[in-house]
Amino acid sequence: MLRVIEVDFDNKEHCKAVVELMNHYMQDPMGDFPPHTAESAERLITGLRNHCNKLCVLAKIENNYVGLVNSFINFGTFAAKPFINVHDVVVLDKYRGQKIGFKMLDFITEKAIEMDCAKITLEVRNDNPGAQKLYSNLGYKEGNPPMHFWTKYL
Repeated sequence: MLRVIEVDFDNKEHCKAVVELMNHYMQDPMGDFPPHTAESAERLITGLRNHCNKLCVLAKIENNYVGLVNSFINFGTFAAKPFINVHDVVVLDKYRGQKIGFKMLDFITEKAIEMDCAKITLEVRNDNPGAQKLYSNLGYKEGNPPMHFWTKYL
C-alpha cells in the first residue's frame, strides 16, 4: 500500500531516501546531472533541514521509498497570498505509471489548500511528455501568456 508522508529531516531513514531519490533523478536523462557526493549530500540535507519554507514529501510502498517531491513555499505579491513552487518530482523508474506522482502532488495540493495558497507552480521540460501528461491530468496548464524559465548560473 502506498503512503505519502512529509519528510522528517531528523529521521536518518528519510534523509537517506531523499539523497537516494535525488541521485536517481539527477542521473535520469531529465536530470542529466552527476549524483551527489558525500559532501554535497550533506549540504542537501542540512540545507533542506534548515530551510524554513520547504514542503518535502516521500512516497513509500511497504519498506521502499519510491518517490519524492521537494517544494518551497513562496509569497505571491499580486494575490497577496502564499504559493507553492514544486521543484523536484521523482518516482523510481520501476514504479512509474502507478499514480505515485499523482498522489504526491495531490498531497501537496491538499497542503496548499490548508495554507490558503493562491496557486502551485512548477516547471517541466518541453521534452518530457510523461511529466506533462501527469501535470495536465492534475489540472496544471501552461501559463497564459506562456512563461519561459531563465537561469543565471553563479
